[in-house]
Amino acid sequence: MRKYAFAVVVLAALGLLPAGANAASGVKVGVLSCGIAGGVGLILGSSKKIDCVYQPSGDGRPEHYSGRINKLGVDIGVTGQSVVVWAVFAPGKVNKGGLQGTYVGASAEATAVLGLGANALVGGFKRSVGLQPLSIQAQTGLNVAAGVAELTLHYDGKE
Repeated sequence: MRKYAFAVVVLAALGLLPAGANAASGVKVGVLSCGIAGGVGLILGSSKKIDCVYQPSGDGRPEHYSGRINKLGVDIGVTGQSVVVWAVFAPGKVNKGGLQGTYVGASAEATAVLGLGANALVGGFKRSVGLQPLSIQAQTGLNVAAGVAELTLHYDGKE
């Protein structure tokens, strides 16, 4: 059982597991910019607070989301606060508060003073929303991580 779980983590980290057909067939509907709290990797995972602003494409008003990003897999080290920006893909326009929900996918990062990372996630309403890295995650610290990420977002209202 442990070998199977390890294989799933490795495949997800390498991006070899399918990301979800619904999200992959969507159109870009906006951008989600998030600040992730710093913390310590607990060897087999981590859990950090996240604070995000979703900017819909066009004339839509920004929306604020908060939540947590949990990582399962190898996560060793310490990081400062980081920033990640995702392009949001969905089958059509996302209603107000529509990004609320749970997302899962592959995650990888490496940091030695300054570092880079990426998280490709699928979830939200009926797993129809895809979050694809628009820019690479920037962070500070000393850390190596690879595995499966779970992001939970709660709608907090407009900016």
